[in-house]
Amino acid sequence: MRKTQFANGEGYHIFNRGADKREIFLEARDYDRFLLAADLLNDQEDGLMIGWRNYKNANPKSALVDFLKPGFRKREPLVEIIAYCLNPNHYHFILKQIADKGIERFMHKMGTSHTKYFNKKKKRTGTLFQGRFKSAHIDSNEYLLYLSAYVNKNNFIHGYNKNDSWPYSSLADYLGKRKDKLVKKETVLGQFKDINEYEIFLRDKSLYMKDKKEMERYLLEE
Repeated sequence: MRKTQFANGEGYHIFNRGADKREIFLEARDYDRFLLAADLLNDQEDGLMIGWRNYKNANPKSALVDFLKPGFRKREPLVEIIAYCLNPNHYHFILKQIADKGIERFMHKMGTSHTKYFNKKKKRTGTLFQGRFKSAHIDSNEYLLYLSAYVNKNNFIHGYNKNDSWPYSSLADYLGKRKDKLVKKETVLGQFKDINEYEIFLRDKSLYMKDKKEMERYLLEE
């Protein structure tokens, strides 16, 4: 039985990585497809991914907004996505559960969908992820803010890039450089005077986390 019992209205840090630390995203298409799934699979009804695929095949020049045009049935999400970051061999989410068993249902859909997609693409079989996804309850607002920095800047913290240009995290949305409806950033940003104040918070926390991570690695090597 899973140790964490997910409750409606509560926030959780969700993360997992590839089995044997293998890469689970190999190119831009893999990241984009995972984020598309995060949007379309966040629904109490099934079928949106297949519906979009069929619609796209029949209408190659159409965009997702055309498929989800006004008049489309009302969607009932399982979770609120507060922040995310996808790295080559692992991912992080901050999720708030808003439907019974919402996180378990959402993450099961995500894991199954990406594994099937990846295995078909690479002509492989078997598991892709290192067991079931991991989780931690966000039990304080201070922890939520800290985690928002950790997740939004996770690509930087792990040393993959040296700036804020990584497109596969919610960082660009938080900094006002992109308008994506996937994340509910107001949960965090609403606690800061403006974006600039949050950006300073991000910079300070992420630099500390990166330095700490590098020091831990140095000590282990010693």
